[in-house]
Amino acid sequence: MSYLLPNLTKKKQVDSIIRDTIDKVLVLRFGRASDALCLQLDDILSKSAREVSKFATVAVVDIDSEDVQVYVKYFDITLVPSSVFFFNAHHMKMDSGTADHTKWVGAFHTKQDFIDVVEESGWMGTFVGKPGR
Repeated sequence: MSYLLPNLTKKKQVDSIIRDTIDKVLVLRFGRASDALCLQLDDILSKSAREVSKFATVAVVDIDSEDVQVYVKYFDITLVPSSVFFFNAHHMKMDSGTADHTKWVGAFHTKQDFIDVVEESGWMGTFVGKPGR
């Protein structure tokens, strides 16, 4: 199902989507198209993408691409899938019940679980990304 989502394999593509996604949550799923858990998450993400399209953009990043290794290292992507959230080009930290507040590690259980996290991130983004609120 990752073929239904933008697939980023170049650093320039990742830079661009982070920079150009304004007033929306950006969700980048780091992983491999050949990994079963990534495929499960991609199915949930692709089924949710339309529902969240007014307040979120979702894309997948291929961690095996040599050109995106700077992001793989920066976000310490050691387990896949890992999802990183942004709002107005700012990396959002989140409490997912683990010690790592920089990303969501693993798949969401249901489409609604993902939508709930994105909605909460968008709500928080209005405070993080827009001064004076």
